[in-house]
Order: sequence, then structure tokens, then C-alpha cells
Amino acid sequence: MRQILAALLLGLSLAACSNDPSSAQQQKPSATAPVMPADSALASLYASTCMACHAAGIGDAPVAGDIAAWKPRMQKGMPTLIDNTINGFRGMPPLGSCSDCGEEDFRELIEFMASDPAATAGQESGS
Repeated sequence: MRQILAALLLGLSLAACSNDPSSAQQQKPSATAPVMPADSALASLYASTCMACHAAGIGDAPVAGDIAAWKPRMQKGMPTLIDNTINGFRGMPPLGSCSDCGEEDFRELIEFMASDPAATAGQESGS
């Protein structure tokens, strides 16, 4: 029963990445394992919320660590990106599937996903 529930929750999580029901079929292949934040609290938050879509680019979500994909988004400014995250944008659900997150959480998650994982490897948040 737990396996069925886990599979159902994963399916719902993936469906949240896009309004297009076929978006799960549009998964972009990743040449490497998903990048993870060095900070354990941020890594846990990323893994439980953003990673479902941003690790593989499901529903055209920019892949975490893909500087080229994030550059035009970052040029819009952090207030716009946080607003899009809170209110939902295109295929991203409101609050990015993190109902417990605040603006600071969203800022840290966005900054992590938009950064070069090689440049931040081993760094702790706030250092």
C-alpha cells in the first residue's frame, strides 16, 4: 500500500511541473546526476520541492546548474522570480510545491539553481 501511495505522490509531483499532461514525456535527459546544494537544510528543501522538475527540466523548467538557461530569468530580477514562484508561472505551481517556504527560502533556492554547481561545491550557505 505504501508503494502505491509513493508512486501516486510522485506522479502528482511530476504533474505539478506543467499544465500539459504530456509534460512528463518531455523530460530532458541529464548527462550527470542532479546537482545538490552543499548546505544540508537547503539540500533537503530542494530535494523535497524543486528537484522533481528542475533536476531534469520537466515541463521546460530550467535545470539546476544550467547557467545559460537561468541567465535570461535572472536578468528579470529576484523580485520578479520570487513573485513568479509564489504565484506560479507557466507550468510551475504556486509556491513551487513548497507551501512552507518563505521569500528567503525561495531566494536561496533560486540562487542555488541559477549558480554553477562547480563554483559552489563544498561551500556552506551564508559563508
